[in-house]
Amino acid sequence: MKNFAVFGLGRFGTAVARELFEVGHDVLAVDTDRDRVQSVADLVTHAVVGDARDPAVLNALGIGEYDCAVVAVGNDVGSSALITMRLKEAGVPRVVCKAMSHVHQRLLEKVGADHVVFPEHEMGIKVAQGLARSNILNYIELSEDYGIVEVDLPAAWQGKTIRDLDIRAKYALNVIAVRRGQEVNVSPGADYVLFPNDKMMVLGRDEDIAKICDK
Repeated sequence: MKNFAVFGLGRFGTAVARELFEVGHDVLAVDTDRDRVQSVADLVTHAVVGDARDPAVLNALGIGEYDCAVVAVGNDVGSSALITMRLKEAGVPRVVCKAMSHVHQRLLEKVGADHVVFPEHEMGIKVAQGLARSNILNYIELSEDYGIVEVDLPAAWQGKTIRDLDIRAKYALNVIAVRRGQEVNVSPGADYVLFPNDKMMVLGRDEDIAKICDK
């Protein structure tokens, strides 16, 4: 088990913190927003309200004892660079940062970032690659990160029920309809059996939709 500290609890930071904790690591989550901290308090080891730009705060957290820190405040270039610098000064061996541009990336690397990620860009590429695959028939964008997709039924899903597949739990997607020939079954029940030529319409986040593109 390793010790991770995540600074910035937006969508990306929260997802990283939660996933690291769920796979068994010790996770400290830090943000200046009390509501965000409270929202993850039960999902991580420790959740703290604090300003990571302040060396005194980092010292109080014992940040030098952590194996890795994730700086997820990518929307604020100045803050992410300053936090990164403070973390390296405190002796954190590995600092991973979220960036919004290549200029931001170069700045973060200059102040000590060990690895820089572009989550929105990388997910956009993944989604685009997925949507370009042959089993995706139609895509409707509902917002920046939500959509409805109509997809050919994966071979492994044929003959199974909605309940068997447990799509909501496994993929965080909602099945809103199944098209069978000229008939459309809206909101099929849990015991609805899927046939080989069915087309399924699901609603969810783009990042979750991308997962079924590999099926």
